[in-house]
Amino acid sequence: MKKLVLFSLVIIVGFTACSRKGVRLQRSHRFSQILKSKDIDYKFKMAEQFYVNKKYNFAQQLFEDLFPYVKGTDRYEDMYYKLAYCYYYQKDYLNAENYFKTFTETFPSSVKSEECEYMRAYTFYKQSPKPELDQTNTNKAIGLMQAFINMHPGSPKVNEANHIIDLCREKLETKDYLNAQLYYNLGYYKAAAITFSGVLDNYPDSKNGDLYKYQAVLSYFKYAEMSYPDKQLERYEKVKADCSEFMDRFQGSKYTNEIQKIKTETNNLIKNIQNEQAKKTAQR
Repeated sequence: MKKLVLFSLVIIVGFTACSRKGVRLQRSHRFSQILKSKDIDYKFKMAEQFYVNKKYNFAQQLFEDLFPYVKGTDRYEDMYYKLAYCYYYQKDYLNAENYFKTFTETFPSSVKSEECEYMRAYTFYKQSPKPELDQTNTNKAIGLMQAFINMHPGSPKVNEANHIIDLCREKLETKDYLNAQLYYNLGYYKAAAITFSGVLDNYPDSKNGDLYKYQAVLSYFKYAEMSYPDKQLERYEKVKADCSEFMDRFQGSKYTNEIQKIKTETNNLIKNIQNEQAKKTAQR
C-alpha cells in the first residue's frame, strides 16, 4: 500500500513538473512570436501589458525593440521612463541608473524628470555594498541625493533623500571604524589612534563618539607603552591630556571607568619616569 502511495506521488510530482515546464515553453514560444511581429501597435500594446503585469523582462525586450520606431513620437518619453523602471525592478541597477540619467538629459522639461533624478541617485544607494567593501557607490549616492535636495528643495522626496544620506553616512562611518579597529588588531597603535580620532572628527554628532574617543585613547596608550624610553614621557602626557578631554566631553559615558583606569595608570607611569630621570640627574 505504501509503495502504491509513493508511486502515485512520484507520478503526480513528475506530471506537475512537466506541466510547469510545458507552460514555460508555451509562454516562451508566445513571446517569441510577439517579438517577431511586424505590427508595431500590437507589440507596443503587449509591452504595456507585460509592464502592468510586472513581467519586466518581457516588457524590457519589447520596449528596446520598439525604440527605433517610436523615437520622436508621443510614445517615446513614456516608454523610456518605463524601460528605466524595467531595469530597476529586475535589480539591474547599473542599467537603470544609465536610463534614469539619460531620461533627465533627453526630457529635461518632463514632469517625470525630477522623479528620475531621484531614482538615479537611489540606484547608487541600491548598489552600495556592505561597509567592508569599496564605498564608491555610497559616496555617489550621497553626492547625487544632496544635489537633488539642492535642486528641488520643495520636493516631497527631500525627506527621503535626507534619510538616504544619513544611512549612507552611517555606512561610511562604520567602514572608517572597522579600518581603525583593523589597525588596532594588527598592533599598529599609532595608526589606530589617528584613525579613531579621524572617525570622531568626521562624525562629531555620532552616537558612538565616546567609543571612538575611548578607542583612540587606548590605542595611544599602547603606542606610548611600546615607544622608546626617551619618547614615553611625552606620549604618556598626551594620553593624560586625552583622558581629561574625554571626561569633559563625554560625561556619564559607559567608558568613563575605563578611561579613569588608563589615566591613573598613566599618572603612575609618568611619576616613575620622572623619578628615574631625577635619579639619573642626581648621579651626574
